[in-house]
Amino acid sequence: MIPRSVYSEEHSMFRDAVRKFMQREIEPHWEAWEAQGHISREAWRKAGEAGILCTHLPEEYGGSAVDFRYSAIAIEEQAYVFASGPGFSLHSDIVAPYILHYGSDAQKQKWLPEMASGKVITAIAMTEPGAGSDLAGVRTTAVVDGDDYLINGSKTFITNGQLADLYIVVCKTDTSAGAKGVSLFLVEGDRAGFSRGKNLHKVGMKAQDTSELFFDNVRVPKENLLGQENGGFIYLMQELAQERLTVALLAVASARACYDATVDYVKERKAFGKPIAALQNTRFKLAEILTELEVTQTYVDRCLELHCEQQLSVEAAASVKLWATEAQGRITDACVQLHGGYGYMWEYPVARAWADARVQRIYAGTSEIMKEIIARGI
Repeated sequence: MIPRSVYSEEHSMFRDAVRKFMQREIEPHWEAWEAQGHISREAWRKAGEAGILCTHLPEEYGGSAVDFRYSAIAIEEQAYVFASGPGFSLHSDIVAPYILHYGSDAQKQKWLPEMASGKVITAIAMTEPGAGSDLAGVRTTAVVDGDDYLINGSKTFITNGQLADLYIVVCKTDTSAGAKGVSLFLVEGDRAGFSRGKNLHKVGMKAQDTSELFFDNVRVPKENLLGQENGGFIYLMQELAQERLTVALLAVASARACYDATVDYVKERKAFGKPIAALQNTRFKLAEILTELEVTQTYVDRCLELHCEQQLSVEAAASVKLWATEAQGRITDACVQLHGGYGYMWEYPVARAWADARVQRIYAGTSEIMKEIIARGI
């Protein structure tokens, strides 16, 4: 394995703490959480107490003011225990930056400390039944009514949708302006007219609550507008690079967890009187997987470095998401194959990882959209 120079000794100390937390507080509960379709609120609070949530936030808002490598470590260590249920990264690395970068002082003081502690769970509501990667096509509206906005519409496939206390909702404030008419709003989960639909039954990520959301004349005060009216599309574009990097980090970490589990399995499983690992096909396939893993890890780590230096371009973020998630799909599929029939059994981690992996090529922009973004820069 090629040494990873992207992390320092301080990062390694944090990794040790996060690894112990994941093994103690997350890994033992996957079966119960899958059965109920979401993790516990207690797990969120414990993650906050352990300093795992919103690490990048300034100390005045409950964070540790550290670089994005700490977020990357939390993503990786969660993947290494095959825990796709906790939506910690979306909360910490996607929602929190919107409030930090575009929120008012009052919004930041009210919500960010509660998010860092795990007392408030958050989600971002972009996708609609008729608008996925095309964010300019959202139909949920926010119309001025006196000192308030009235929000009407629906969202779907919203991670943390059932448990969230606060949502960033993407709305049209000018329906005639296309992308230039998009705004972001903070909507509390107890607002009149807001309702959660069913917890969606997904192919994978079964312990992660993913919901439909409905807005029926939901009244929010004007101070719930996040940033400037009609500035939402620009905000979304500015934050998507980090979101796509988080997906790439998860992809390669999940793939490595599958590889490690597969190496252990083929050394123990016997066929034709000897371990499967002794068969040339197995050895060659593992060599291919390891090589692809190392190439992918090196690329992801380089993009992580660029992001920490604020030099990760939109095109590079699209490229690393495209490559890492496609590699994840190939690697997890190969690992299932090396497990034989047992690889198709849900109690084996590789089966769950294989099912979890498929959506990585869809959310945060499909592979096809990533190719379009990359091509525009050529």
